[in-house]
Amino acid sequence: MARISVFGIGYVGVVSAACLAQDGHDVIAVDVDQGKIDAINAGMSPIVEEGIDDLVREMVASGKLRATIDFAKAIHESDLSFVCVGTPSAPDGSVGLNYVTSVCETIGKALADKDAYHSVVIRSTIVPGSTETACIPVLEQTSGKVAGKDFGVGYYPEFLRESTAIADSYDPGLVVFGFMDDKTGEILAHLNKDMPCPVNKVDIRTAEMVKYTSNTWRAVKVTFANEIGNIAKSCGIDGQTVMEILCSDKKAAMSPYFMRPGFAFGGSCLPKDVRALRHLAAQNDTPSHLLNAVLEANEAQIAKAEKMVEKSGAKRVGFVGISFKPGTDDLRESPLVSLAARLIGKGIEVDIYDPFVKEAYDSGTPGAGRGNESVPNLQGRLVGDLDKLINDSGAVLVGNYYNETVDKLKAAAKTRPVVDLTRLHRDLVSGDGYEGICW
Repeated sequence: MARISVFGIGYVGVVSAACLAQDGHDVIAVDVDQGKIDAINAGMSPIVEEGIDDLVREMVASGKLRATIDFAKAIHESDLSFVCVGTPSAPDGSVGLNYVTSVCETIGKALADKDAYHSVVIRSTIVPGSTETACIPVLEQTSGKVAGKDFGVGYYPEFLRESTAIADSYDPGLVVFGFMDDKTGEILAHLNKDMPCPVNKVDIRTAEMVKYTSNTWRAVKVTFANEIGNIAKSCGIDGQTVMEILCSDKKAAMSPYFMRPGFAFGGSCLPKDVRALRHLAAQNDTPSHLLNAVLEANEAQIAKAEKMVEKSGAKRVGFVGISFKPGTDDLRESPLVSLAARLIGKGIEVDIYDPFVKEAYDSGTPGAGRGNESVPNLQGRLVGDLDKLINDSGAVLVGNYYNETVDKLKAAAKTRPVVDLTRLHRDLVSGDGYEGICW
Protein backbone atom coordinates (compact mmCIF):
# COMPACT_ATOMS: atom_id res chain seq x y z
CA MET A 1 0.00 0.00 0.00
CA ALA A 2 1.15 3.53 -0.77
CA ARG A 3 1.37 6.73 1.26
CA ILE A 4 -0.36 9.41 -0.82
CA SER A 5 -0.96 13.13 -0.40
CA VAL A 6 -3.74 14.79 -2.38
CA PHE A 7 -3.38 18.54 -2.96
CA GLY A 8 -6.68 20.35 -3.53
CA ILE A 9 -9.85 19.31 -1.72
CA GLY A 10 -12.42 19.95 -4.43
CA TYR A 11 -14.50 17.37 -6.28
CA VAL A 12 -11.57 15.47 -7.76
CA GLY A 13 -9.44 15.76 -4.64
CA VAL A 14 -12.06 14.64 -2.13
CA VAL A 15 -13.30 11.72 -4.22
CA SER A 16 -9.76 10.62 -5.11
CA ALA A 17 -8.60 10.82 -1.50
CA ALA A 18 -11.58 8.92 -0.11
CA CYS A 19 -11.45 6.18 -2.76
CA LEU A 20 -7.70 5.73 -2.40
CA ALA A 21 -8.18 5.41 1.36
CA GLN A 22 -10.91 2.84 0.79
CA ASP A 23 -8.43 0.88 -1.33
CA GLY A 24 -6.19 0.64 1.72
CA HIS A 25 -3.71 3.46 1.08
CA ASP A 26 -2.73 5.99 3.73
CA VAL A 27 -4.01 9.31 2.41
CA ILE A 28 -3.41 12.91 3.46
CA ALA A 29 -5.73 15.55 1.97
CA VAL A 30 -4.13 18.99 1.68
CA ASP A 31 -5.69 22.40 1.09
CA VAL A 32 -5.27 26.08 2.01
CA ASP A 33 -8.89 26.26 3.20
CA GLN A 34 -8.96 25.52 6.93
CA GLY A 35 -12.72 24.97 6.77
CA LYS A 36 -12.28 22.07 4.36
CA ILE A 37 -9.47 20.63 6.49
CA ASP A 38 -11.60 20.78 9.63
CA ALA A 39 -14.57 19.23 7.82
CA ILE A 40 -12.62 16.18 6.67
CA ASN A 41 -10.90 15.66 10.02
CA ALA A 42 -14.36 15.74 11.61
CA GLY A 43 -15.46 13.02 9.21
CA MET A 44 -17.51 15.33 7.01
CA SER A 45 -17.28 15.88 3.27
CA PRO A 46 -16.73 19.49 2.10
CA ILE A 47 -18.59 18.69 -1.16
CA VAL A 48 -22.02 17.39 -2.10
CA GLU A 49 -21.69 14.12 -4.00
CA GLU A 50 -23.58 10.84 -3.98
CA GLY A 51 -22.14 8.55 -1.28
CA ILE A 52 -19.19 10.77 -0.37
CA ASP A 53 -20.41 11.68 3.14
CA ASP A 54 -20.46 8.06 4.32
CA LEU A 55 -17.18 7.23 2.59
CA VAL A 56 -15.29 10.16 4.11
CA ARG A 57 -16.69 9.42 7.57
CA GLU A 58 -15.71 5.75 7.33
CA MET A 59 -12.21 6.44 6.02
CA VAL A 60 -11.45 9.08 8.66
CA ALA A 61 -12.71 6.74 11.37
CA SER A 62 -10.49 3.96 10.01
CA GLY A 63 -7.44 6.20 10.21
CA LYS A 64 -6.75 5.88 6.47
CA LEU A 65 -7.74 9.47 5.66
CA ARG A 66 -6.76 12.72 7.34
CA ALA A 67 -6.35 16.32 6.26
CA THR A 68 -3.81 19.05 6.89
CA ILE A 69 -2.98 22.58 5.84
CA ASP A 70 0.74 21.86 6.36
CA PHE A 71 2.12 21.20 2.84
CA ALA A 72 5.62 20.27 4.01
CA LYS A 73 4.30 17.78 6.55
CA ALA A 74 2.17 16.14 3.86
CA ILE A 75 5.15 15.76 1.53
CA HIS A 76 7.42 14.31 4.19
CA GLU A 77 4.76 11.82 5.31
CA SER A 78 3.90 10.53 1.82
CA ASP A 79 5.68 9.01 -1.17
CA LEU A 80 3.36 10.19 -3.94
CA SER A 81 1.46 13.46 -4.40
CA PHE A 82 -1.58 14.06 -6.58
CA VAL A 83 -2.17 17.67 -7.66
CA CYS A 84 -5.93 18.11 -8.02
CA VAL A 85 -6.44 21.88 -7.99
CA GLY A 86 -8.63 23.78 -10.43
CA THR A 87 -7.51 25.21 -13.77
CA PRO A 88 -10.09 27.92 -14.55
CA SER A 89 -9.96 29.73 -17.87
CA ALA A 90 -7.70 32.77 -18.11
CA PRO A 91 -9.23 35.98 -19.53
CA ASP A 92 -7.96 35.12 -23.03
CA GLY A 93 -9.46 31.62 -22.92
CA SER A 94 -6.20 29.81 -22.24
CA VAL A 95 -5.94 27.34 -19.41
CA GLY A 96 -5.28 29.00 -16.05
CA LEU A 97 -2.23 27.41 -14.44
CA ASN A 98 -1.80 29.70 -11.41
CA TYR A 99 -3.20 27.22 -8.88
CA VAL A 100 -1.21 24.32 -10.34
CA THR A 101 2.12 26.14 -10.44
CA SER A 102 1.51 27.56 -6.96
CA VAL A 103 1.06 24.05 -5.56
CA CYS A 104 4.10 22.82 -7.49
CA GLU A 105 6.15 25.66 -6.00
CA THR A 106 5.13 24.67 -2.48
CA ILE A 107 5.77 20.98 -3.15
CA GLY A 108 9.18 21.79 -4.62
CA LYS A 109 10.19 23.70 -1.51
CA ALA A 110 9.23 20.73 0.64
CA LEU A 111 11.17 18.34 -1.63
CA ALA A 112 14.31 20.44 -1.21
CA ASP A 113 15.02 18.90 2.19
CA LYS A 114 13.52 15.45 1.63
CA ASP A 115 16.04 12.71 0.94
CA ALA A 116 13.59 9.95 -0.02
CA TYR A 117 12.34 9.65 -3.60
CA HIS A 118 8.98 11.30 -4.16
CA SER A 119 6.65 11.32 -7.17
CA VAL A 120 4.53 14.33 -8.16
CA VAL A 121 1.56 13.45 -10.36
CA ILE A 122 -0.63 16.12 -11.92
CA ARG A 123 -4.34 15.27 -12.15
CA SER A 124 -5.56 18.79 -12.94
CA THR A 125 -6.71 19.34 -16.52
CA ILE A 126 -3.89 21.14 -18.36
CA VAL A 127 -3.20 21.53 -22.08
CA PRO A 128 -0.49 19.43 -23.75
CA GLY A 129 2.99 20.57 -22.82
CA SER A 130 1.99 22.20 -19.52
CA THR A 131 3.60 19.59 -17.27
CA GLU A 132 6.89 19.97 -19.11
CA THR A 133 6.87 23.75 -19.61
CA ALA A 134 5.15 24.95 -16.43
CA CYS A 135 5.09 22.32 -13.68
CA ILE A 136 8.52 20.68 -14.01
CA PRO A 137 10.49 23.97 -14.22
CA VAL A 138 8.82 25.22 -11.02
CA LEU A 139 9.40 21.91 -9.22
CA GLU A 140 13.08 21.86 -10.26
CA GLN A 141 13.71 25.50 -9.44
CA THR A 142 12.20 25.37 -5.95
CA SER A 143 13.58 21.93 -5.02
CA GLY A 144 17.03 22.27 -6.55
CA LYS A 145 16.56 18.75 -7.91
CA VAL A 146 16.20 17.18 -11.35
CA ALA A 147 12.84 15.77 -12.49
CA GLY A 148 12.95 12.12 -13.51
CA LYS A 149 16.17 11.59 -11.56
CA ASP A 150 15.82 13.04 -8.06
CA PHE A 151 12.02 13.00 -7.98
CA GLY A 152 9.33 11.50 -10.16
CA VAL A 153 6.78 13.23 -12.38
CA GLY A 154 3.61 11.96 -14.02
CA TYR A 155 0.34 13.08 -15.52
CA TYR A 156 -2.74 11.04 -14.65
CA PRO A 157 -6.02 12.66 -15.75
CA GLU A 158 -9.31 11.81 -14.11
CA PHE A 159 -12.57 11.02 -15.89
CA LEU A 160 -14.98 11.57 -13.01
CA ARG A 161 -18.50 12.84 -13.61
CA GLU A 162 -20.09 14.83 -10.83
CA SER A 163 -22.97 12.95 -9.17
CA THR A 164 -21.41 9.58 -10.17
CA ALA A 165 -17.80 10.29 -9.19
CA ILE A 166 -17.28 7.42 -6.74
CA ALA A 167 -18.57 4.83 -9.20
CA ASP A 168 -16.45 6.41 -11.93
CA SER A 169 -13.35 6.07 -9.76
CA TYR A 170 -13.68 2.31 -9.95
CA ASP A 171 -15.04 2.09 -13.50
CA PRO A 172 -13.87 5.19 -15.41
CA GLY A 173 -14.21 3.67 -18.86
CA LEU A 174 -10.78 5.03 -19.70
CA VAL A 175 -7.44 5.03 -17.86
CA VAL A 176 -4.41 6.81 -19.24
CA PHE A 177 -1.27 8.16 -17.64
CA GLY A 178 2.13 9.45 -18.66
CA PHE A 179 5.37 9.48 -16.66
CA MET A 180 8.98 10.58 -16.88
CA ASP A 181 10.49 7.85 -14.70
CA ASP A 182 9.87 4.15 -14.29
CA LYS A 183 9.19 4.35 -10.56
CA THR A 184 6.28 6.77 -11.03
CA GLY A 185 4.98 4.63 -13.88
CA GLU A 186 5.11 1.53 -11.70
CA ILE A 187 3.19 3.24 -8.88
CA LEU A 188 0.45 4.44 -11.24
CA ALA A 189 0.23 1.00 -12.84
CA HIS A 190 -0.18 -0.58 -9.40
CA LEU A 191 -2.94 1.86 -8.44
CA ASN A 192 -4.85 0.89 -11.60
CA LYS A 193 -4.14 -2.85 -11.68
CA ASP A 194 -7.74 -3.84 -10.91
CA MET A 195 -9.48 -1.45 -13.31
CA PRO A 196 -12.16 -3.10 -15.54
CA CYS A 197 -10.88 -1.26 -18.63
CA PRO A 198 -7.61 -0.98 -20.59
CA VAL A 199 -4.81 0.92 -18.85
CA ASN A 200 -2.97 3.14 -21.34
CA LYS A 201 0.64 4.00 -20.49
CA VAL A 202 1.85 6.85 -22.68
CA ASP A 203 4.11 9.90 -22.67
CA ILE A 204 3.00 12.88 -20.60
CA ARG A 205 1.91 15.08 -23.53
CA THR A 206 -0.23 12.31 -24.97
CA ALA A 207 -1.94 11.80 -21.61
CA GLU A 208 -2.62 15.55 -21.39
CA MET A 209 -4.06 15.54 -24.92
CA VAL A 210 -6.29 12.53 -24.26
CA LYS A 211 -7.93 14.40 -21.39
CA TYR A 212 -8.68 17.43 -23.56
CA THR A 213 -9.79 15.26 -26.45
CA SER A 214 -12.20 13.39 -24.20
CA ASN A 215 -13.75 16.54 -22.74
CA THR A 216 -13.87 18.33 -26.09
CA TRP A 217 -15.49 15.31 -27.74
CA ARG A 218 -18.20 15.32 -25.09
CA ALA A 219 -18.78 19.02 -25.75
CA VAL A 220 -18.90 18.42 -29.52
CA LYS A 221 -21.42 15.60 -29.11
CA VAL A 222 -23.78 17.72 -27.00
CA THR A 223 -23.67 20.55 -29.55
CA PHE A 224 -24.09 18.20 -32.51
CA ALA A 225 -27.14 16.56 -30.93
CA ASN A 226 -28.66 19.97 -30.22
CA GLU A 227 -28.17 21.13 -33.79
CA ILE A 228 -29.76 17.97 -35.18
CA GLY A 229 -32.61 18.39 -32.69
CA ASN A 230 -33.19 22.00 -33.72
CA ILE A 231 -33.17 21.17 -37.44
CA ALA A 232 -35.37 18.12 -36.94
CA LYS A 233 -37.91 20.12 -34.97
CA SER A 234 -38.10 22.75 -37.72
CA CYS A 235 -39.08 19.91 -40.09
CA GLY A 236 -41.72 18.52 -37.75
CA ILE A 237 -39.48 15.58 -36.79
CA ASP A 238 -38.63 14.37 -33.27
CA GLY A 239 -34.89 14.99 -32.92
CA GLN A 240 -34.49 12.60 -30.01
CA THR A 241 -35.87 9.73 -32.08
CA VAL A 242 -33.41 10.61 -34.85
CA MET A 243 -30.48 10.58 -32.43
CA GLU A 244 -31.60 7.39 -30.71
CA ILE A 245 -31.57 5.62 -34.05
CA LEU A 246 -28.15 7.03 -34.87
CA CYS A 247 -26.78 5.91 -31.50
CA SER A 248 -28.01 2.37 -32.10
CA ASP A 249 -25.10 2.05 -34.54
CA LYS A 250 -22.63 0.48 -32.12
CA LYS A 251 -19.98 0.22 -34.81
CA ALA A 252 -19.49 3.99 -34.59
CA ALA A 253 -18.58 3.55 -30.92
CA MET A 254 -20.79 6.44 -29.83
CA SER A 255 -21.81 6.94 -26.24
CA PRO A 256 -25.50 7.82 -26.11
CA TYR A 257 -25.07 9.76 -22.86
CA PHE A 258 -24.24 13.04 -24.59
CA MET A 259 -26.03 12.32 -27.86
CA ARG A 260 -29.33 13.63 -26.62
CA PRO A 261 -30.78 16.92 -27.89
CA GLY A 262 -31.44 19.37 -25.10
CA PHE A 263 -29.95 22.40 -23.44
CA ALA A 264 -26.44 23.85 -23.51
CA PHE A 265 -23.46 22.16 -21.91
CA GLY A 266 -21.78 23.69 -18.87
CA GLY A 267 -19.86 22.82 -15.74
CA SER A 268 -16.27 23.11 -14.59
CA CYS A 269 -14.71 21.19 -17.50
CA LEU A 270 -16.30 21.36 -20.93
CA PRO A 271 -16.61 25.16 -21.49
CA LYS A 272 -13.13 26.04 -20.27
CA ASP A 273 -11.48 23.06 -21.95
CA VAL A 274 -12.95 23.85 -25.36
CA ARG A 275 -11.73 27.45 -24.92
CA ALA A 276 -8.28 26.26 -23.89
CA LEU A 277 -7.91 23.83 -26.78
CA ARG A 278 -9.06 26.53 -29.21
CA HIS A 279 -6.47 28.90 -27.75
CA LEU A 280 -3.76 26.25 -28.08
CA ALA A 281 -4.68 25.71 -31.74
CA ALA A 282 -4.47 29.45 -32.40
CA GLN A 283 -1.05 29.59 -30.78
CA ASN A 284 0.06 26.86 -33.21
CA ASP A 285 -1.54 28.62 -36.23
CA THR A 286 -3.95 25.73 -36.62
CA PRO A 287 -7.55 26.48 -37.69
CA SER A 288 -10.21 25.30 -35.23
CA HIS A 289 -13.48 25.99 -37.00
CA LEU A 290 -15.47 23.36 -35.11
CA LEU A 291 -14.27 24.54 -31.70
CA ASN A 292 -15.36 28.08 -32.59
CA ALA A 293 -18.70 26.72 -33.74
CA VAL A 294 -19.14 24.64 -30.57
CA LEU A 295 -18.96 27.69 -28.31
CA GLU A 296 -21.05 29.83 -30.65
CA ALA A 297 -23.71 27.14 -30.94
CA ASN A 298 -23.76 26.54 -27.18
CA GLU A 299 -24.32 30.24 -26.59
CA ALA A 300 -27.06 30.19 -29.23
CA GLN A 301 -28.83 27.36 -27.37
CA ILE A 302 -28.98 29.54 -24.24
CA ALA A 303 -30.32 32.43 -26.32
CA LYS A 304 -32.93 30.12 -27.83
CA ALA A 305 -34.17 29.09 -24.39
CA GLU A 306 -34.30 32.76 -23.39
CA LYS A 307 -36.55 33.55 -26.35
CA MET A 308 -38.78 30.60 -25.52
CA VAL A 309 -39.35 31.95 -22.01
CA GLU A 310 -39.97 35.48 -23.28
CA LYS A 311 -42.47 34.09 -25.79
CA SER A 312 -44.52 32.66 -22.91
CA GLY A 313 -45.16 36.20 -21.68
CA ALA A 314 -44.64 35.16 -18.04
CA LYS A 315 -43.36 37.76 -15.60
CA ARG A 316 -42.48 35.16 -12.96
CA VAL A 317 -40.70 31.95 -13.94
CA GLY A 318 -40.01 28.92 -11.79
CA PHE A 319 -36.74 27.15 -12.63
CA VAL A 320 -36.53 23.42 -11.94
CA GLY A 321 -32.77 23.10 -11.58
CA ILE A 322 -30.02 25.71 -11.59
CA SER A 323 -26.84 23.59 -11.29
CA PHE A 324 -25.10 22.59 -14.51
CA LYS A 325 -26.49 19.04 -14.21
CA PRO A 326 -28.81 17.13 -11.86
CA GLY A 327 -27.29 15.37 -8.88
CA THR A 328 -24.80 18.11 -7.99
CA ASP A 329 -24.77 21.59 -6.45
CA ASP A 330 -22.06 22.81 -8.83
CA LEU A 331 -22.98 26.10 -10.52
CA ARG A 332 -19.71 26.70 -12.37
CA GLU A 333 -20.54 27.86 -15.89
CA SER A 334 -24.04 26.44 -15.57
CA PRO A 335 -26.06 27.51 -18.62
CA LEU A 336 -29.10 27.66 -16.34
CA VAL A 337 -27.36 30.31 -14.25
CA SER A 338 -26.68 32.30 -17.41
CA LEU A 339 -30.28 31.93 -18.52
CA ALA A 340 -31.68 32.96 -15.14
CA ALA A 341 -29.41 36.02 -15.02
CA ARG A 342 -30.56 37.14 -18.46
CA LEU A 343 -34.20 36.84 -17.53
CA ILE A 344 -33.70 38.66 -14.23
CA GLY A 345 -31.90 41.41 -16.14
CA LYS A 346 -35.01 41.83 -18.28
CA GLY A 347 -37.25 42.28 -15.26
CA ILE A 348 -38.56 38.71 -15.06
CA GLU A 349 -38.74 37.32 -11.52
CA VAL A 350 -37.05 33.93 -11.12
CA ASP A 351 -37.65 31.34 -8.38
CA ILE A 352 -35.61 28.13 -8.26
CA TYR A 353 -36.25 24.55 -7.20
CA ASP A 354 -32.94 22.66 -6.96
CA PRO A 355 -32.74 20.11 -4.13
CA PHE A 356 -28.95 19.72 -4.34
CA VAL A 357 -28.12 23.43 -4.29
CA LYS A 358 -30.60 23.96 -1.47
CA GLU A 359 -29.08 21.05 0.45
CA ALA A 360 -25.65 22.66 0.16
CA TYR A 361 -26.96 25.94 1.62
CA ASP A 362 -29.12 24.33 4.31
CA SER A 363 -26.31 22.08 5.53
CA GLY A 364 -23.75 24.89 5.51
CA THR A 365 -21.54 23.07 3.01
CA PRO A 366 -18.30 25.03 2.42
CA GLY A 367 -18.52 26.72 -0.94
CA ALA A 368 -22.32 26.51 -1.24
CA GLY A 369 -23.33 28.51 -4.28
CA ARG A 370 -19.86 28.27 -5.75
CA GLY A 371 -19.69 29.24 -9.38
CA ASN A 372 -22.62 31.63 -9.20
CA GLU A 373 -21.48 35.08 -10.21
CA SER A 374 -24.57 36.46 -11.90
CA VAL A 375 -27.81 35.46 -10.13
CA PRO A 376 -28.49 37.96 -7.32
CA ASN A 377 -29.74 36.59 -3.99
CA LEU A 378 -29.54 33.00 -5.18
CA GLN A 379 -30.17 31.54 -1.73
CA GLY A 380 -33.28 33.69 -1.29
CA ARG A 381 -34.67 32.49 -4.61
CA LEU A 382 -34.48 28.80 -3.67
CA VAL A 383 -37.84 27.13 -3.05
CA GLY A 384 -38.01 23.77 -1.29
CA ASP A 385 -41.62 23.02 -2.21
CA LEU A 386 -42.19 22.17 -5.90
CA ASP A 387 -45.95 22.73 -5.60
CA LYS A 388 -45.37 26.26 -4.36
CA LEU A 389 -42.91 26.94 -7.16
CA ILE A 390 -45.45 25.82 -9.76
CA ASN A 391 -48.39 27.66 -8.20
CA ASP A 392 -46.48 30.94 -7.87
CA SER A 393 -45.06 30.84 -11.40
CA GLY A 394 -46.52 32.22 -14.58
CA ALA A 395 -44.35 29.73 -16.46
CA VAL A 396 -42.14 26.83 -15.44
CA LEU A 397 -38.72 26.16 -16.96
CA VAL A 398 -37.44 22.60 -16.59
CA GLY A 399 -33.65 22.74 -16.66
CA ASN A 400 -32.69 19.55 -14.82
CA TYR A 401 -34.40 16.18 -14.65
CA TYR A 402 -35.44 14.94 -11.20
CA ASN A 403 -37.56 11.77 -11.05
CA GLU A 404 -39.76 13.07 -8.25
CA THR A 405 -40.83 16.13 -10.25
CA VAL A 406 -42.03 14.49 -13.48
CA ASP A 407 -45.71 13.84 -12.67
CA LYS A 408 -46.28 17.27 -11.15
CA LEU A 409 -44.58 19.05 -14.04
CA LYS A 410 -46.55 17.05 -16.61
CA ALA A 411 -49.73 18.14 -14.83
CA ALA A 412 -48.51 21.73 -14.68
CA ALA A 413 -48.14 21.76 -18.46
CA LYS A 414 -51.95 21.61 -18.69
CA THR A 415 -52.44 24.83 -16.72
CA ARG A 416 -49.49 27.08 -17.54
CA PRO A 417 -46.61 27.37 -20.03
CA VAL A 418 -43.84 24.85 -19.45
CA VAL A 419 -40.50 25.29 -21.23
CA ASP A 420 -38.66 21.96 -21.16
CA LEU A 421 -34.90 21.85 -21.75
CA THR A 422 -34.37 18.26 -20.61
CA ARG A 423 -37.38 16.17 -21.80
CA LEU A 424 -39.65 15.26 -18.91
CA HIS A 425 -41.28 12.39 -20.80
CA ARG A 426 -41.19 11.01 -24.31
CA ASP A 427 -44.96 11.47 -24.59
CA LEU A 428 -44.56 15.24 -24.38
CA VAL A 429 -44.04 17.16 -27.62
CA SER A 430 -44.31 20.87 -28.34
CA GLY A 431 -47.86 22.13 -28.55
CA ASP A 432 -50.44 24.10 -26.57
CA GLY A 433 -48.71 25.29 -23.39
CA TYR A 434 -45.77 22.89 -23.51
CA GLU A 435 -42.60 23.75 -25.44
CA GLY A 436 -39.59 21.46 -25.73
CA ILE A 437 -36.34 23.02 -26.85
CA CYS A 438 -35.48 20.33 -29.43
CA TRP A 439 -38.66 18.29 -29.80
